[in-house]
Amino acid sequence: MVDKGSAEVRAGAGLFLRIVPPGLYAGRARVLVERSFMVYRRAWLSFVSGFFEPLFFLLSLGYGFGRLVTEVEGPGGQLLSYPVFVAPALLAASAMNGAVFDATYNIFFKFKYAKLYDAMLATPLGPLDIAIGEISWALLRGGMYSAAFLSVMLGMGLITSAWALLALPACLVVAFAFAAVGMAATTFMRSWQDFDLVQLVVLPLFLFSTTFYPLSVYPPVMQTVVTWTPLYHAIELLRGLTTGIPSWSMLGDLAYFAVMAAVGLVVAARRLGTLLLK
Repeated sequence: MVDKGSAEVRAGAGLFLRIVPPGLYAGRARVLVERSFMVYRRAWLSFVSGFFEPLFFLLSLGYGFGRLVTEVEGPGGQLLSYPVFVAPALLAASAMNGAVFDATYNIFFKFKYAKLYDAMLATPLGPLDIAIGEISWALLRGGMYSAAFLSVMLGMGLITSAWALLALPACLVVAFAFAAVGMAATTFMRSWQDFDLVQLVVLPLFLFSTTFYPLSVYPPVMQTVVTWTPLYHAIELLRGLTTGIPSWSMLGDLAYFAVMAAVGLVVAARRLGTLLLK
């Protein structure tokens, strides 16, 4: 017996279902987002706590260390006060952390121990629904942290341009890309010990992607390496928007995250399909 709702969704999916195998996608990813919302209604404290990490860094380093640094070279060579220089970098890191940790630890537990996705596949859901749903929730979480931190920046006078209106959509793009790659990486994890690799990647990104000092302080070879990293592109994008110094290179930053998100989503969906349907 064919489920009427599923058939209607598939009929309306159009071109997407011609590309994606029908067995992988049923058009019900929103159910995963709804489930996550209901779960976190009872665990809101663990959800909200992620907002305070970048805020504490801003207060301790931006204002504390900033009294010693005074001005730093920003986008286009313009000199910025240290808090104005650091705040957008912490905003980018907030979007990254919120998305990555939701798309790795939480998903691994659901997949490996709770066997939640096995149960979901017994319903009219496909692996791609699970991937899109979980990545969308991680995107929302990263977006909420970003919106809250943007509000703090506005209140502290760290936003100097109307271009900052585009900062939140940019944060969502960043969060989506990191969530997609994080979920794809999680499908290769074998135990909790493998998650040390996540910290091994995320922490150096946070420290060395021009978060606290400009790219010019590195030697030339190190500068090249840093410009390949995703958080560097996120910081460049948000720093340009919040300081009102846009450039054409921002389009390259967005293209970087579009490719990153597409690759992560495809790998995550195919890996889930392989692991859950074998």
